[in-house]
Amino acid sequence: MEFKDNEAIYLQIAGYVSELILRGKWPPDHKIPSVRELAGSLQVNPNTVMRTYELLQSQEVLYNKRGIGFFVAAGAVAQVQQQRRERFLTQELPEVFAAMLLLGIGLPEVQRRYEEFKNAQPQPVISSHENQQ
Repeated sequence: MEFKDNEAIYLQIAGYVSELILRGKWPPDHKIPSVRELAGSLQVNPNTVMRTYELLQSQEVLYNKRGIGFFVAAGAVAQVQQQRRERFLTQELPEVFAAMLLLGIGLPEVQRRYEEFKNAQPQPVISSHENQQ
């Protein structure tokens, strides 16, 4: 993982963990790597990972089973989506709008490119069991 200079490392790790949860790599009730394991794999101080896990626990994304480790909370996906959605709409989207104005890019072009992007994404596989329902 490459860390950026403009954001605290523990927040970048929180984003990384959240991404794994959103992508389904760490599903609800999944035991995640220990503080030491994740610190070792990311080559950071264990205190930094502990700070990340405590933050995500306070946001109800993770929970701790004392003596066993940290796990993904049942409502983690919805919680992460809600947090990221709010951040995108209030912080990132205004920056995109400002760039669009500077570059003379209109909504029709953005809409067209969004549709192209969306259509290029892999479609979910529907099992035969789901087809029968």
